[in-house]
Amino acid sequence: MSVTRISYRYAKSLLDLAVSEKNLDNVLRDMSSLFDASKNRDFHLMLKSPIINMKKKKDIIQSIFGASFDKMSMGFVNLILSKGRESHMAEISEEFLKQYKALKKISSAVVTSAHKLTDEALAKIKTKLLASNLTDESVEITTKVDPALIGGFIIEIGDKLYDASVAHKLNNLKKEFVGNSYNASN
Repeated sequence: MSVTRISYRYAKSLLDLAVSEKNLDNVLRDMSSLFDASKNRDFHLMLKSPIINMKKKKDIIQSIFGASFDKMSMGFVNLILSKGRESHMAEISEEFLKQYKALKKISSAVVTSAHKLTDEALAKIKTKLLASNLTDESVEITTKVDPALIGGFIIEIGDKLYDASVAHKLNNLKKEFVGNSYNASN
């Protein structure tokens, strides 16, 4: 079975259980922590390692998350471990976060700009996005800074991209001039 199907099924099961038990906020917090931890190279390699036995992995996870995780979340993590799916823990927690956002109608947008945007500029962008038909009922904005854009910004929502950067406009002008066969010397 593919990693995508595995992560979808496990995440869906946990989401449904958390909703039915009215424990969604705690499980969301725990899955966010698990996803953040899975970005750590050492933790990620430990989960994927065939050399480290299951008992050791369980002990490590218990020592890291046992005191802070909700009982339901810890039980879910133990289930993943017992089924030998620990190498997919990052994908499962990421999929849970995606399904949570879909359930709560939260769109994610990435705004990349040449300089750090002010709170006022971000609020205007958020208002415009909410007024468009590109987003759900609320928008979660992540910002990035890329000085190569020179000015302006790029907005990514799902598979859609809106490029209002100066670098993009200059590139379009360059293409226009290169494609122009007009010769001034004639």
